[in-house]
Amino acid sequence: MRPLSQDLRVRFCRALDRGMSARGAAALLEVSPATGVRWAKAWREAGSIAPGKVGGHKRYVLESEREWLLARVAEKDATLHELLAMLREERGVVVCCDTLWRFLKRCGKSFKKRRSLPASRAVRTLRGAVPAGSRCSGG
Repeated sequence: MRPLSQDLRVRFCRALDRGMSARGAAALLEVSPATGVRWAKAWREAGSIAPGKVGGHKRYVLESEREWLLARVAEKDATLHELLAMLREERGVVVCCDTLWRFLKRCGKSFKKRRSLPASRAVRTLRGAVPAGSRCSGG
């Protein structure tokens, strides 16, 4: 959404200078009362109601820790949660798991199972362990 025009803002300030209330000037210029109150506050405190910066690029929280994180990933096979704990304990940076995962993904790192890891130790159920048609009583 784009900011309201500077011309409208100037007319609002003139109405305030003539003694109108913020809500009255807002109603006259057909802007919301909340906008009128915000503009009046800015006019009183800063002497200007120019629009603020819109958009821009927000730096990533972990950008300053990039080299440290990539070194930790390269030197040991740590899980995301282990990296989070190291970040918190050694660097004092607290972020959620998703933030770390997205940051590492942007750096080209992934946390997929490696084929060299042993197979899962989940126990398979044996066929024929319970005779077909029999019912197990739960209690």
